Amino acid sequence: QVQLVESGGGLVQPGGSLRLSCAASGFTFGSYTMRWYRQAPGKERELVAALTSAGSSPNYADSVKGRFTISRDNTKNMVYLQMNSLKPEDTAVYYCNAEGRNYGGSILRNYWGQGTQVTVSP
Repeated sequence: QVQLVESGGGLVQPGGSLRLSCAASGFTFGSYTMRWYRQAPGKERELVAALTSAGSSPNYADSVKGRFTISRDNTKNMVYLQMNSLKPEDTAVYYCNAEGRNYGGSILRNYWGQGTQVTVSP
């Protein structure tokens, strides 16, 4: 059964840090591109960061570039989002996303985690 289980969200003061984690199972994690999205109340879903299966080419939204770092550990089926210098505008529900094909598969798959709340407030 496919699972993306997120953790690490919470309440933090401006300028603080959080590390989000996403534990993956039930699919060929090492062949999937992993992404973090976020959605604030009344706003559209926004792509925050993405990392290919090899982990060699991270991409970031301009709003988080220089503050957030996406990483993955293919031996543990884990993806992370290190968030530093947090701002109130970073407040949102953060979602873990996986896109790719299982070994030998022909259908592009897309999976989502349940979301974790990040609130940045004094």
